[in-house]
Amino acid sequence: MATLTGLTPGTDCIYQAYAIVEGTGDKSSVVKTFKGEDKLFSTLVEDKAPAATVGKGTYTITGESTATLSATYSNATTTPTEVGFWWGTSSSDMSNQLIAKNNNGTFTATLTGLTAGQDVVFQPYVKVAGTGTYASDVREFWATASTYFEMPGNAKPAVDKDWLEIPTGMDDDSGRYIVNTTYSGERNYTHLYDTQMMTSLWTAYPLNSSHMGSLSRPKNWSYNPDIPQQYQIKATSSAYGSTGYSRGHMCPNASRNGIEAMQDQTFYVTNQVPQRQDKFNGSIWAALEGAVQGVGKKEEIYVVTGVCFNKVGESKTVNTISPSADASQKVPIPNYFYKVVLRVKYNSSKTQVIDACTIGFWFEHRDYVTGTETYPQFSVSVDQIEQWTGFDFFVNLPDDIEEAAESNSTTWNQFYAW
Repeated sequence: MATLTGLTPGTDCIYQAYAIVEGTGDKSSVVKTFKGEDKLFSTLVEDKAPAATVGKGTYTITGESTATLSATYSNATTTPTEVGFWWGTSSSDMSNQLIAKNNNGTFTATLTGLTAGQDVVFQPYVKVAGTGTYASDVREFWATASTYFEMPGNAKPAVDKDWLEIPTGMDDDSGRYIVNTTYSGERNYTHLYDTQMMTSLWTAYPLNSSHMGSLSRPKNWSYNPDIPQQYQIKATSSAYGSTGYSRGHMCPNASRNGIEAMQDQTFYVTNQVPQRQDKFNGSIWAALEGAVQGVGKKEEIYVVTGVCFNKVGESKTVNTISPSADASQKVPIPNYFYKVVLRVKYNSSKTQVIDACTIGFWFEHRDYVTGTETYPQFSVSVDQIEQWTGFDFFVNLPDDIEEAAESNSTTWNQFYAW
């Protein structure tokens, strides 16, 4: 901590935190400097309110290389002399500037020339003559790519009506992105990827007999080409050592081993999470996956597999683990796993859903007693899992059918026989 003195009210001030660490070499010291984030503030006349309040910026992705930035300001003591955005590819390097047109308290500007998958960081600012420059919080997003999109909070996704498995909720702007994994122009599965946790919070996919077959299991994992590699776990060549954890699939290999291209995409590291192997992933969880696949061989069903670190309102410790390939990566271990499954009936022309049945399964992430604890014991209503996770499942169902199907505490036998 340090104190600045001799400042003049209304003057822009720039500061940058830094630390110097000295290491030793053979004959001389090596100095490394680590710099913090640039910060801008304006000194104010004592006991006077800011001359303008800048609202948190918003953005709209308008194409594969363009985005529109927007912001507002209020409480301005006089009309600002300039409004706009600082932006760049990291919070420590927002060296670009977009000057915008002031439209009675709102202003927008268009970013062009973006690259798919590129990080974009921006900050709205307002300059008021005689008092200083005011800015709001920094925002961050990815430039768009053709294989993923973002959903507005609490809104039904703008996707094909047949994507009955897509959830909504919790898909905010805090580093979470809806990613569609595709092959030959067709969707394989969709997941909500959290770049800070490096985890798919849920993975949603349809399942039918054409997806399943007898292809040999791939030996190698790979990075997801639709997500910047810096946000992915380094678990391509090895897993988590002798810790007892494996690379647990979200969309299972056996749910996609009928089409090679789809199967290969289940071996993206973004489709795995650290999972207890012998007495969870390889036992009770594997049995549940096999049972769900058995229903999918009869008819097309819709599945969401998810992880949970804390139930809504809960505050449990989240432990971490490192992949063998990089001890510096700290990967969060889910405290819970869940799966929700949907079956539907259509009208005679197969243009409208007329009935639906759902079931949910909720597991603490622990070892289970083989033969004593079985997956049917852990079935719960989808409504209950929505309350625990904050997600809204099967939102593309007609509202009355969704409400009835999700509120029932269906047993596995009832679901299978439906």
